[in-house]
Amino acid sequence: MRWLRLFHIILVTLRFGLDEFILGHTSLRPLQRPVQVLLFWRDTSRPRGERLRLALESLGPIFVKFGQMLSTRRDLIPLDLADELAKLQDRVPAFGYDDVETILKQAYGKPVLEVFQSFDVEPIASASVAQVHFAQLPDGRPVAVKILRPGISKVIEKDLKLLDSAAWLLQTLSSDGKRLKPREVVAEFARHIHSELDLMLEAANCSLLGRNFADKRLLLVPDVYWDWCHEQVMVMERMNGTPVSQVDHLREIGVDIPKLARDGVEIFFTQVFRDGFFHADMHPGNVQVADDGRYVALDFGIMGTLNDEDKQYLARNFLAFFRRDYREVARAHIESGWAPKDTPIDEFETAIRAVCEPIFDKPLKEISFGKVLLRLFQTSRRFGVEIQPQLAMLQKTLLNVEGLGRDLDPNLDLWKTARPYLERWMSEQVGWRSALDNLRAELPYWSKILPQMPRLIHQQLERGLQYSPTNAELERMREEHQRQTRWLRLITVALILLVLLQSTALLLWWLARH
Repeated sequence: MRWLRLFHIILVTLRFGLDEFILGHTSLRPLQRPVQVLLFWRDTSRPRGERLRLALESLGPIFVKFGQMLSTRRDLIPLDLADELAKLQDRVPAFGYDDVETILKQAYGKPVLEVFQSFDVEPIASASVAQVHFAQLPDGRPVAVKILRPGISKVIEKDLKLLDSAAWLLQTLSSDGKRLKPREVVAEFARHIHSELDLMLEAANCSLLGRNFADKRLLLVPDVYWDWCHEQVMVMERMNGTPVSQVDHLREIGVDIPKLARDGVEIFFTQVFRDGFFHADMHPGNVQVADDGRYVALDFGIMGTLNDEDKQYLARNFLAFFRRDYREVARAHIESGWAPKDTPIDEFETAIRAVCEPIFDKPLKEISFGKVLLRLFQTSRRFGVEIQPQLAMLQKTLLNVEGLGRDLDPNLDLWKTARPYLERWMSEQVGWRSALDNLRAELPYWSKILPQMPRLIHQQLERGLQYSPTNAELERMREEHQRQTRWLRLITVALILLVLLQSTALLLWWLARH
């Protein structure tokens, strides 16, 4: 079967003239003419991006999802391909109710109507990996039930192996193969698609996002009903809302559209910089709006994460960018190791300025992030900057946010909306509050380690007496001793400061009360 699938892929590749990506290699170029003569019947008059999109659509939903992911890697593929792949739609026919019943019976060990009070036969949504039905729990609560497609795991595993083989071929034969790193791209895609195949993971993502926005001030996230969740089935609260793309209807029911646009920006920056955990599939189909104007998030299969270093790096770049301090942007890239250390900082600064300066003071309707990102990637490539995979997800989400903002309020000034939030966040990260928070977080661990220090030092000294160290070892021990001494001093000073701060606070409180 795998060979038949491979044969089918080769036929589709030839039919849409995609062999030009491989035959463009210097050593294979002489084959171009014979292949064109041999396959004279095919129509290759359409642009290459359109032919690639049509080929992926004919190969099935997994290749469509791969193309969608590839469209976000504008640092790797040409813009004409990225723009065309962005048009791919993840819509496939629903699978039958007989399969739904079989999967639910396997999951729960009993018929559907013994698990749910009622269950809608017709799905409310259908995509390449799963589909969603409405139902009611035994106590009457309305829920949405997401169910994986039958046999989808095996199909995906086979297609992933074929994709990896095709990537190896492209990397070996194509002139751009080494720069594009197609096997790394396939590995990144495999990581994301695997996370969508376990609905317990998606339920956990949904639960974490819900906790991060527990106040429900701006964003509503469905509750997860864990007792009914399974690897192939996810049961969550049924949400009521209007698709965010239906702007006219939202106006009719009285939703403040400009505020909705500003709230969207705040939600995005809150997820990225406060939580380091963000919804990475924010296309209009996954975002609804409740009647009171709050956002409703749906579909949690693709989430992005950022560690503290990523967040600090991004915030530093955003703030420098908002202040038009392009030298700081260049310096941040070099100091973080993303740009080579020997990068000429003056030239790098000038190149970044040339990309960013034209878009300042312009409303969202006059800015194309696609073009800005393309120029930034071209600039980055010229200076040897490697785009990190976790930031590729962020770029994709940023483009989604741009699209939503443009539809809601074309006059939204993204920079003015985001800048106060970022400045407040940076102040909290590098100010005295951050130092106190870090000290408070580490204090329980140090309070456990500190009493052990005399014993550990004594053991270290005893071991030192039992052998004759070399000069190099003595030097390392001396440096370690100095390092420990410095830490002990710092900890002592920090503890004293903490005690003083707490004493001062208590004194002020006592004075205020008396």
